[in-house]
Amino acid sequence: MAETHVLFVEDDDVIREATQLALERDGFVVTAAPDGLTGLERFRADRPDIALLDVMVPGLDGVSLCRRIRDESTVPVIMLSARADSIDVVLGLEAGADDYVTKPFDGAVLVARIRAVLRRFGHASGPGRGKDAEPEEPDGGVLRFGDLEVDPEGMEVRKAGAQVALTPTEMRLLLEFSAAPGTVLSRDRLLERVWDYGWGGDTQVVDVHVQRLRGKIGQDRIETVRGFGYKLKG
Repeated sequence: MAETHVLFVEDDDVIREATQLALERDGFVVTAAPDGLTGLERFRADRPDIALLDVMVPGLDGVSLCRRIRDESTVPVIMLSARADSIDVVLGLEAGADDYVTKPFDGAVLVARIRAVLRRFGHASGPGRGKDAEPEEPDGGVLRFGDLEVDPEGMEVRKAGAQVALTPTEMRLLLEFSAAPGTVLSRDRLLERVWDYGWGGDTQVVDVHVQRLRGKIGQDRIETVRGFGYKLKG
């Protein structure tokens, strides 16, 4: 089995070296960078399997680096932030990050989050179908919701005939919704099914990804059910 290559961008020498050693002990290959511009160079040269980006790094901050990476690749990105309630967390998610970890973090927790992200990125197939509603399947298993078409096998999405570019996390979120159209899905369920959290997590990661997904497939396609969650309109 091929080793997983991690790009780790962190300006604090102690944290960078300690975390790199911890990840390498767990079998990861780590490329470490002390600033955003060096991180971008390493990303383009090495094409890692996942990127860990500290929000506050010099040269090119983590949020801007995430945007640059997302312009070029759908590789999973985890942001590292010193404050759980920081606006930087939301900015990072809006820039295209798939998850975030609050500093200071336990090495085992970071490894678990990395493996969770990699597991869901390795899944080519979508979740099981819901029983409450059956979407129209025009051909080949393609699901249709108005002008939106979702192909779970081909992992493609079209809106009014035009292909929609989604990140793997956005795709898994849409597959979860399209498996049960008209059914309200709670944020906790989405955290468990899409983010592979077996425990309660910060639901803002769900809210930001839903907003990103709405921006691509239509603001009215996913409805907010206050106090409960979200549902996909059939």
